[in-house]
Amino acid sequence: MKRTKTSKAWMKEHVSDFFVKQAKKEGYRSRAAYKLLEIIERDHILKSGMIVVDLGAAPGSWSQVASQRVGSKGKVIALDILEMSPLPGVEFIQGDFTEEIPLSELRKQLDGHQPDLIISDMAPNMSGIAVSDQARSMYLAELALAFALEQLNYSGNFLVKVFQGRDFDQFLREMRMGFKSVMIRKPKASRDRSNELYLLGAGKR
Repeated sequence: MKRTKTSKAWMKEHVSDFFVKQAKKEGYRSRAAYKLLEIIERDHILKSGMIVVDLGAAPGSWSQVASQRVGSKGKVIALDILEMSPLPGVEFIQGDFTEEIPLSELRKQLDGHQPDLIISDMAPNMSGIAVSDQARSMYLAELALAFALEQLNYSGNFLVKVFQGRDFDQFLREMRMGFKSVMIRKPKASRDRSNELYLLGAGKR
């Protein structure tokens, strides 16, 4: 199929992207690793020995970062509807986060332990219809927040990707009710034209 001008422009930008080149150089599975790395350096949310849950993990760059930081004494459990190649120190569950069976498996993997950190880079397959895409992405964020408030240990942290738009303010209020503080982060690796933001809920109430 012939590529459109838009897809050609995206590919040109992608292959010349600093973070894409850096990810290949440093062995990360995607440029998204640098979003998490920047937030870690700023907010110190990942430490040795932690239990971490990575939602929407594929292709695995956030799990790579998390596994490196928590070390052999920690644990990383990753979940995604897509396949993900194995990573050292990461337990992977393939399944739809909106369904009960993968969630049950995730709870089983936690084995009664409460995670110290839940990270979610989940996003729906975009249709190009802004209102629909915003609603679907916010639905995933709401589910991730509910899971975090249920599973995190007290004082645990929650990092979630959201998109600015309808229901953003309401979601921010819900985050502030569940956590002692909520910070808004826009990492350098987030493209300028993207309306994605990351909300960091610090210290579950």
